[in-house]
Amino acid sequence: MTPVHLLILCYFAGISLITAMVTLIDKYKAKKGRWRVPESTLFILAILGGSVAEYGVMRLIRHKTLHKKFMIGLPVIIILQLALIFFILTQLN
Repeated sequence: MTPVHLLILCYFAGISLITAMVTLIDKYKAKKGRWRVPESTLFILAILGGSVAEYGVMRLIRHKTLHKKFMIGLPVIIILQLALIFFILTQLN
């Protein structure tokens, strides 16, 4: 694995961890009736690379699963990110 591949992997691991934590915090706040994390923040984290983690956590804890914009939007973001990653990795070789 090249240093660039390792850097990309570390970036996605870090943003995924942050995204999962923010999603869990939003679920906790929803249960307690407190101020919530804006949906735009959740989408920004997904676009920055946390889409797989966000989708997985949302399905696991049943959070925002009735919101079509999340259940359709996140898989679309995942597909676009996978295409981008594939393109970048093939251009580096």
